[in-house]
Amino acid sequence: MHGNVANWDYFKDAPYSDKYGNAVGLAQAASAIRQVREAKGAEQVVVVDNGDALQGTPLSYYYAKQEPVTASGLEHPMAAAFDAIGYDANNLGNHEFNYGLPLLDDFASDVDSAVLAANVVDVATGRPRYQPYTIVERTVKGHKPVKVGILGLTTPGSMVWDRANLEGRVRIDDMVEAAHQWVPKVRAAGADVVVVLSHSGQGGLSSYNPAALGLGVENVSDRIAAEVAGIDAVVMGHSHQEVAEQFVTNKPTGRQVLMTQPRNWAQSVAEITFDLRKVKGRWQVASASSQLHATKDYPADRRVMQVIAPYHDKTVDYVNQVIATSTQEMSAATSRYQDTAILDYIQMVQADAVTKALAGGQYADLPVLSIAAPFSRTAVFGKGDVTVRDMAGLYIYDNTLEAVVMTGAQVRDYLEYSAKYFGRVPSGGSFDPETMTQVPYQGQNVWDYNYDIVAGLDYEIELTRPVGQRITKLTLDGVPVAGDQQFVVAVNNYRRSGGGNFPHIATAAVVHQQQQEIRQLLIDWAQQHQTIDADAFFEPNWQLTVDGRPAV
Repeated sequence: MHGNVANWDYFKDAPYSDKYGNAVGLAQAASAIRQVREAKGAEQVVVVDNGDALQGTPLSYYYAKQEPVTASGLEHPMAAAFDAIGYDANNLGNHEFNYGLPLLDDFASDVDSAVLAANVVDVATGRPRYQPYTIVERTVKGHKPVKVGILGLTTPGSMVWDRANLEGRVRIDDMVEAAHQWVPKVRAAGADVVVVLSHSGQGGLSSYNPAALGLGVENVSDRIAAEVAGIDAVVMGHSHQEVAEQFVTNKPTGRQVLMTQPRNWAQSVAEITFDLRKVKGRWQVASASSQLHATKDYPADRRVMQVIAPYHDKTVDYVNQVIATSTQEMSAATSRYQDTAILDYIQMVQADAVTKALAGGQYADLPVLSIAAPFSRTAVFGKGDVTVRDMAGLYIYDNTLEAVVMTGAQVRDYLEYSAKYFGRVPSGGSFDPETMTQVPYQGQNVWDYNYDIVAGLDYEIELTRPVGQRITKLTLDGVPVAGDQQFVVAVNNYRRSGGGNFPHIATAAVVHQQQQEIRQLLIDWAQQHQTIDADAFFEPNWQLTVDGRPAV
């Protein structure tokens, strides 16, 4: 869900729209769910969510940070929406941990459904911090009830991405091992049908190094279905893909296990149908199938909209606050392949905050670099008023600012790794940003948010060269950077914790870590200075080249 309830784009202050005509949010999903309940009978239907509900929109951000429900005592808006629909179970996703365990615990106490996460273990007790599974009973006229066991599992990557919120408090165990441990217990508790909510994709890839970190693999839903006996269906998540129906052969039993995944932000709802038969007095699954309901085909549910209205209205007021004036238009449309003023605004604010924090200390004399990624292709500061909404559209994640010390050689390695984002251009060829960015590398997609740009040094990326040999003319004030030269590097907590598996950054010495949200720093700077003048901070320092000439 990622904080989507109404079909609303808070960054555009307008109903959500894309080129496919999709809709988003729980309000649309509620109508699809209601239709299934009406068609099949409420006692024939179990409703579940597979995680990442608590982060992703200004709505979820506002009630985590601006008017936190942990302080106000308000019911969490996502809990209110889920309860208006009547969910039976909510699995935890990695983004449930973004705002810390207290907020998550508040949500868990607010929502009426069972909050699941079998492999999130409390370090102090050695037991699951949240409910591992739930058994939902449904009556069948003239027969014994059907017991549906729902097991929740979440990706261990949160131990990297939200280390500051989790380390020393919980551990997240390997999902496949946890499934082996808990599925038999769900069966022993009387489940006739077992569904695993797996907040994980498939294919075995990870955005971190599992072996080096001692963590389980990030995307293992297909392994759970194939390796663990006793599962009837796996609901996948995390990867923002859409899978209507997929079957995996379970190796221990030879049975077919159904897998499905609705599209993120409630753009679709997956409906799984189990046909049951009685064998020796017990229900067994004879067959399973699934289909998707596109929420664009359904109206917003009135009750959900009524419940969310006060939360939504306050969020809209918040994001439309004017905080500064921009002297010119600044767009992020080309930031992934061209140095732009709007991305340099992020770099400037990050470097400025770290420089001030380190003033007068041990690292005050080191050059300060800044790292940022082009999170959005649509962000823009128009000439004139700049609002909170504009800042939220530019910096869409709830990252905090940190700083580390790196050497020149390490910075070069870092940039070489980042440059894998681009496809290779043949000598004499030309660069096409539409086909030569976000190019898969070693079988894994490299998204915009995993292309990092460094400010504070001048460098070129030569696209005719292979990955690992692309960085040329790496200089500071016109002087080549020495391998042992030291720098302070401002960076977000996701990357510093190992997200994206960039070299050196996760093991570098941390010299600044004050839990300052980068988005709020951008807002604070704008409010303090009142004017955002690109001429005052925009310093083009990098470019793409083909055969030594500018590629763009």
